[in-house]
Formats: sequence, C-alpha cells, structure tokens
Amino acid sequence: MATALRCFRHLPSLLYRPAFAMVRGQPQAPAGCPALPLDGCRLCVHQLLLTRQLATKKAKGKGQTQAKVNISAALVEDIINLEETNEDMQAVVEALKEDFSRNLSVRTSPGALDHIIVVTKDGKFPLNQLGQISQKSPQLIVVNMASFPESTAAATKAIRECGMNLNPEVDGTIIRVPIPKVTREHRENLAKLAKQSTNKSKEALRKVRSKSVNQVKKFKSKVSEDTIWLLEKQIQQMADSAAAEMDKLLAAKTKELLG
Repeated sequence: MATALRCFRHLPSLLYRPAFAMVRGQPQAPAGCPALPLDGCRLCVHQLLLTRQLATKKAKGKGQTQAKVNISAALVEDIINLEETNEDMQAVVEALKEDFSRNLSVRTSPGALDHIIVVTKDGKFPLNQLGQISQKSPQLIVVNMASFPESTAAATKAIRECGMNLNPEVDGTIIRVPIPKVTREHRENLAKLAKQSTNKSKEALRKVRSKSVNQVKKFKSKVSEDTIWLLEKQIQQMADSAAAEMDKLLAAKTKELLG
C-alpha cells in the first residue's frame, strides 16, 4: 500500500511533462511573469495548452457545445489587436441594424428617404443634403429640389431604385413620392430585402475575419503553433457570435415585416 502511494505521489509531474514536450516554440515570459528566462514562460504555456485541450475536446452527446477560447489580449498584443477585431465585427452588425431601421419599414416615412444616396456629376450625396423632404399626407411625401434643381433627375432615379417600391413623380423641381399601400406582396418584398442585406453584411463580416486571420498567420515563424491556433479559434468565435446576432436581427425584422 505504501509503495502504491509513493508512485501515485509522482503522477502529477509525469502528467505535465508530455504537455510541455508537445510545445516546439515556447513563448517569452510576459512582463511580471515569475517564470525563469531560460525556461520560458512555463506557466503561460501550460495555460495555453490547457485552453486548447478544452477547446478541442469533443462534446459528448447531442446539444453540447465546445468550450470557448479566451486569450488574454496582453499576451498577444504584438501579434493582433483582438479588441479592434471585435469592434470591426460589431460595426458590421450595427450597420445592419441601421439599414433595417432606415430602409426596411412597412410604413414609409420622410426619414426613410433621408439617406438615399444620389449620384451627381459632383459626387455622391444623401438626398436630404440636396432636397427638402416633407410629408404632405399619410399617402404622400414631397421632395423639394429648388436648392439643387440640376440634381432633380438624379434624385428621382435614386428614389425609384432604392428598393422601397417607390414610384416618384416629377413636377419641375418638386418630386412627389406616393406611399404604396401595405400589401402582402410589399411585405414579402421587404422581407426579401432584409435577407439580402443580411447576406451582404455576413460577407463583410467574413472579410474582417479573413483579414484578422491573415494578420495572425504572418507570425507563424515567430510564435508557437498553439498560439496561432488559439488566436484563429478566438477570431472565428468572434465572427460566429456576430453572425448569430445578425440572424437574430433578421428573424425579428422578418417577423415585424410579415406581421
């Protein structure tokens, strides 16, 4: 019995040795780390390996998800700014929210026309910078182009092609925009536009993710494979979280539009 206990006492050290042997390039100890310079940051290496083991362990049974990777930004700030990456992804989500709010409403209001982009010979401008927009009745919006009469035709074209099912009528420098009746077909068209906008936003999100992953891969020769793998995993988790948020926005907007 005593012999068995003595053998068991050495078991933890035996378990840790293979883990450190797996690491081909140990990261340098960060500021304040108690590890010896010649040994590398053994504490940090073990933490990284443990995180990877948790993240890659297959979930048992259906409905279970993999453990999340969470790397300290301070440990990898020389490789990539994870906070900036997350902010870029959230900016794509916020842009989708704004698009839904401005352009995809069952009831067309003067504010919905404000940010329609008008292409003129002098450049691109929001409609509200070229004309005065007002609602004359529940069924009619009027755009007065007296300040920039030369842009009346371009503004009319922009309103017609904005995707809100509007058919403007021109009278001199006055653009009358009848508000379409809220039909089932109109609701379904708006829901399709919401889906298209979401797909475009997801494509923009993928570009942010790819840019960040490529940035990390530039350091393959300078840091361990485990660090690269963990960073790529965390970037992917950020992208998955943003995409899930977009799906929720789309589901809520579709429910609102279809009633």
